[in-house]
Amino acid sequence: MGGLPTQNPSSAITLSVSQKNEGLTMTASGSNSKPKKKICCACPDTKKLRDECVVEHGEAACSKWIDAHLKCLRSEGFNV
Repeated sequence: MGGLPTQNPSSAITLSVSQKNEGLTMTASGSNSKPKKKICCACPDTKKLRDECVVEHGEAACSKWIDAHLKCLRSEGFNV
C-alpha cells in the first residue's frame, strides 16, 4: 500500500535465534556439534543441588555446586 518494503518477520526471528545458538553449539574441543539436550534439561542432578544451595545459603556460599553444574554442562557440549 504505502510502497514500503516489507520484511518477513519469521525469517528475521529465525536468523536472530540461529545467531544466538551458534555460541551454544561449540564443544570444548572447538568442533561444531549440537548439544543433544536443551540447556534447561541437561544435568538435572547438579542443577537441583546448585539451586537448593543458592536458595538456602546464597550464591557466594555455593561456588562448589555452581562449578560442578558448569562442568557438567560443558561435558554435555554447552559453551558456558
